[in-house]
Amino acid sequence: MAVLRTLLGEALRTTRLGQDRTLREVSSAAQVSLGYLSEVERGQKEASSELLASICRALGVRLSDVLSDVSESLSALEPEPAPVLVRVRAGGLAEVGSRVEVGADGPAAELRSPVRAVRDVVAAA
Repeated sequence: MAVLRTLLGEALRTTRLGQDRTLREVSSAAQVSLGYLSEVERGQKEASSELLASICRALGVRLSDVLSDVSESLSALEPEPAPVLVRVRAGGLAEVGSRVEVGADGPAAELRSPVRAVRDVVAAA
């Protein structure tokens, strides 16, 4: 299973090397220690969002683009999740992603994972 920090590190290193820049140059521009940046690139350290943003600024790339590339790589590597059953009001079980009736005469609703629900809210904003 691919680890997110490994894929992030690989993406950052690939970007840096594609620019023919040294660790020293990027660490100085990002105001991050050379050793720490090296560990991030090797997937040995979990970088905070603030640190990732600083490294991306130093590389002249958008954090969202790096995360998008990493997301595509991760998506190709990770297995499909197993179905998750949740208890619904009527006392039965339903699979997340399926449609269920809410209440006796209420409208149908889709049981969504929290990640999809947040993505929908952000997209609507």
